[in-house]
Amino acid sequence: MQRVTVLGGAVTAVLLLIQMAAPPARADTMEAALLRAYQSNPQLNAQRASVRATDESVPQALSGYRPKVTANASAGTQYSDQLISLGSRTILADGPNSPHAVGAAATQTLFNGNQTANKTRAAESQVLGAREGLRLMEQSVLLAAATIYMDYLRDAAILEVQRSNTRVLEQTLKQTRQRYDAGLVTPTDVAQSEAQLAVGRTQELTAEANLTTTRANFRRIIGNEPEQLAPASPVDRYLPETLRDAADITLVENPSVTAAMYGIDVNFLNVKVNEGALFPTVTLQASVQRGWQQTVTQIRQFNASAIAQVNAPIYQGGAEYSLIRQSKEALEQQRLNLEQVRDQARADLITAWGQLLAGRAQVASTQSQVSASEIALLGTRKEATVGQRTVLDVLNAQQAVVNARVALVSAQHDRVVASYAVLSAVGRLSPQVLHLATPAYDPSVHYRQVRDNWVGVRTPDGR
Repeated sequence: MQRVTVLGGAVTAVLLLIQMAAPPARADTMEAALLRAYQSNPQLNAQRASVRATDESVPQALSGYRPKVTANASAGTQYSDQLISLGSRTILADGPNSPHAVGAAATQTLFNGNQTANKTRAAESQVLGAREGLRLMEQSVLLAAATIYMDYLRDAAILEVQRSNTRVLEQTLKQTRQRYDAGLVTPTDVAQSEAQLAVGRTQELTAEANLTTTRANFRRIIGNEPEQLAPASPVDRYLPETLRDAADITLVENPSVTAAMYGIDVNFLNVKVNEGALFPTVTLQASVQRGWQQTVTQIRQFNASAIAQVNAPIYQGGAEYSLIRQSKEALEQQRLNLEQVRDQARADLITAWGQLLAGRAQVASTQSQVSASEIALLGTRKEATVGQRTVLDVLNAQQAVVNARVALVSAQHDRVVASYAVLSAVGRLSPQVLHLATPAYDPSVHYRQVRDNWVGVRTPDGR
């Protein structure tokens, strides 16, 4: 049996096991995979489009500051039959005429209980909350990409371990049959070798199926088929030094927490908007109208007006008071939700931190397990050649080596994924922190492009 040397690096054994098949000519890297996921993942791009749609809520709110202008025109025909009294005389005016008119009107709101101002601030808070939602999605996609990258390395290495195990078991069965023909072992030993080989082939088929599933998910998340993946290392260098430091950062930078904070701002301003409905509304209306042949006796007409109007609500059935009470309860709910989000973020961090510490210890222990099991297998084989061990002992030792190697590959996988999970829980899993070779998507660019637009239906691209 070909023995695999245990190396000390976190993922060196994974690379070695993959390279046993064929050394890569040009390996793909974790950084390149994360970059592709950041640029082309459809779920992330959909979230970016959602943020751009949320940006439009600000110019919609700002429209309350701007005048509303309408133009009108009319034309047609009518028949009139009028008897007009002029002192002691009466005049009969009848016949068809063609009335037509053009005009324009403008309305400007001067005061509405600060509803427009509060709606604008609420919309701006919604935009900021949407950006935090986008940051959360970015972290989720990057974590999923890092996880599937390591999943493929793990499953490919496990498959190679199982294939190597099958080859060894086939050789063991061949040797056992030769010894049986020589009268050195019993039929039971041959049957045990055959059974273990069947188990090994089943494990190999299972590993192939797992790798096929992982390959499909790799394509879905990262956007390309996995080809010659290079090993990846943990991102401990970007993590806080202690759990306490990480917890303090999480409560400030975790996007779930910051999004909930902006949610409180939105609900508070909604209370102010609903309270503004109790205030009077002051508007200024101006209009001009030019008409011709409005009646049989009227040749033309011109009207112009400028009117200030005050509408003071007295009682509207009580709906406005209900809306105020409802929005206050929604505000309290959001405040309680913030506490829940903080607790969840802290719990997620502690869970990920514990998995990171456990992963470090598991890598070291499984490396020792592999080394010890390989030594035990070698000794068992030597003892079996002099009759001190049975074929079953050799098969069990061989399976122990396989289990140890699979455990090592899984521990190395978990070690790397846990480091990315901690970085995500803290709120710093981003292309800027990871130093990915791509410009970060800046949602404020699109916001500035649309915020002060008065007219236009063109959709800016946000660049």
